Parts: sequence; C-alpha cells; structure tokens
Amino acid sequence: VVSAAQTASGPVKQLALVDAYAAMNSKFWGAYRVARAARIRQGGSLTLVSGFLSVRPSKTSVLQGAINAALEALTRGLALELSPVRVNAVSPGLVATPLWAGLSEEKREAMYEGAAVRLPAQRVGQPEDIANAITYLVTTPYATGSTVLVDGGGAIA
Repeated sequence: VVSAAQTASGPVKQLALVDAYAAMNSKFWGAYRVARAARIRQGGSLTLVSGFLSVRPSKTSVLQGAINAALEALTRGLALELSPVRVNAVSPGLVATPLWAGLSEEKREAMYEGAAVRLPAQRVGQPEDIANAITYLVTTPYATGSTVLVDGGGAIA
C-alpha cells in the first residue's frame, strides 16, 4: 500500500514551480518508484492512494487533482503490466486525520461540520473507512485495475 506523500497546494499561477515539481515527485513518482522496485509475489497486490480531486477538481487544488488522476491512470496501466499482481487505487475524500492539525480546533471542526452537511453520507471520513477499502482491495482476488471512491459521496454532491 502506497499512501505517503507531501503535496503543496494552491492556485496554479501562485504555486511555485519548485513546489509543484516536489508534489509530483512525492505522490506520483514516489508510487511509480515503489511499483518499479517492489517484489510482489504472483497473485499479490499493490494498492495506491489517490484522492477524489481526480474526479472533482478544486480551483485551488488543480495540481492535486492532476496528480491523483495520473495515479489512477498508473493503477490501470500497472494492473495490465504487472499481472497477475493485482493493482488498485483507493480514492479518499475528506478524512479526519492529523493532516488538518495545523488548523485550530475550532476551524477544523467547522470545516468538518461544513463538509458533512454537503455530503450525502452526512459525515466526513475516518481513517478506518479508508483502511476498510484497502482491506477489501487487498483481499479480493478479482479486483484489479479498479479505483474505489471512499468520499462520502463527495464526487457526486
């Protein structure tokens, strides 16, 4: 499972190119390098973590959407190339994680509450929601080349 990445965000015209390159290097090229170097047994599994911005872009997170879309395309291509190793992606929406710890508790809770009322699921994601999707993909021998959205309905809201 490849989920680690650091990506700066911001409008394209304001985000420094060095930060954009670093984001692509971390999230996309990091996953690519893992796929290239990993020794996965036949019938094993590689799961990448993208994000729902790939299907529902934000005007202030264009780069993240493009990186996530690239990861999902990489997933489909690797599923063909690495077969019988299964390759899938999980695409989370807003998840309550330490990523948001930089916000004050008041702002963080307001963000979560605001998102929850806009989502069909009426709540933000929890880490175990994403873990459940990863477990499903890792343990389902018929799943390959798939991207599973776990976004509380954010892509359709």
